[in-house]
Amino acid sequence: MCSGYPSPLPRVQRNLQTLGSLWCIYAGYRLLAGLMGVFFLRAFSMHGFGGRGGWMLGNQMPPIMPLWMGAMVPVVATATVIGAVLAAFVGFSLLQRKQWGRTLAIVVSILALFRFPLGTALGIYTLWVLAPAYSGMEYEAIADRS
Repeated sequence: MCSGYPSPLPRVQRNLQTLGSLWCIYAGYRLLAGLMGVFFLRAFSMHGFGGRGGWMLGNQMPPIMPLWMGAMVPVVATATVIGAVLAAFVGFSLLQRKQWGRTLAIVVSILALFRFPLGTALGIYTLWVLAPAYSGMEYEAIADRS
């Protein structure tokens, strides 16, 4: 049954470049949003942006959040860097068609489902492309064996 139209590319081959690019963009977004969060967490839990009364009102301005929230800065910074590195690693592995890239992408996309709304959307898209069994066979066929 030849209809004259070219047959569409399989799902993985059709979406892999877009998926890898979106993971790289998401890594940059995670890094930027996380660093902004760390910056403002530090500023609002300490005495302003200067550390010891750097607000416009000088030393009269109390901290907006409790001081113990400042202890969360290293935790938030570490989680930000780990999340961004994982996302960048997934994007790189998919763009380079690494053999282990599909497995890593599925694991990280499940973790990204909890990051509403962008992580959830990217996680669902990744699982839709890579999770089915026939996607695994298709990915194996196009994966770089080096």
